[in-house]
Amino acid sequence: MAAETLVPSSADEAVQLFGDGEGITVFAGGTILMPEIAAGRLKPARALLLHRSGLDELRADGDVVRIGAMVPVAALAEGDGLLARFAQQLGDLEVRAAATVGGNLCGSGGLGGQKGDLGAPLIALGARVRSDGKGGERTEPVEDFLAGERTGRLVLEVEYDQPTGSWSAQTLRRRHAHSYAIANVAACSNGDGLRVGVSGVGSSAVRASTVEQSRNAEDVLKDVDPVDDAVATAEYRRKMLVVLTRRALEEVGN
Repeated sequence: MAAETLVPSSADEAVQLFGDGEGITVFAGGTILMPEIAAGRLKPARALLLHRSGLDELRADGDVVRIGAMVPVAALAEGDGLLARFAQQLGDLEVRAAATVGGNLCGSGGLGGQKGDLGAPLIALGARVRSDGKGGERTEPVEDFLAGERTGRLVLEVEYDQPTGSWSAQTLRRRHAHSYAIANVAACSNGDGLRVGVSGVGSSAVRASTVEQSRNAEDVLKDVDPVDDAVATAEYRRKMLVVLTRRALEEVGN
């Protein structure tokens, strides 16, 4: 049977149609979902299409950058800074034009591994996620959002304060343009201290709090538990994570 399609024309309508997320498959850019559907691994019953929802605004309010969930990755790649550096290396031009910030951030849940690269830099930047759904609207640190139950949440916007210190973007990926990253490490050092984010190695991006405290690259393995998948083995990821983390710490001066 064909899926029932819901096409909201505003953010408020999107929230209303999403409800508590029960039985809803959210379509953003489709770069992660469409291969799953084509392979028969995912069969949506009700599809919420967000391309007309108005959640595609990218703006700066003073020192705060606000990114709508439907902002394409290509728009981030046009800038500079930590988030842009990761966006520029994600997929190829076609993928970046279609993929969205919200889809990339939520791209791991139930689909066989972490398929979003942007979690690492967003964690390092101290980003906050505004979402709605079961329990009402809330804004929370991106690492808390990723660690929580996301199936009942609809991402509306991501925001972060403009960084004032040094940063480092370390990524390891195969040459094929459509391949997901083997591992990503992002670090940002400013007046609030050091923040380190890791993505591409497990079910979700995580904050490397132990590394932030110790400044010891080997401690990244206390914060994350790499997995085996078609891209790389867990053992290879463990070795390379230490290397990437060491480079990141050296680059930010810690």
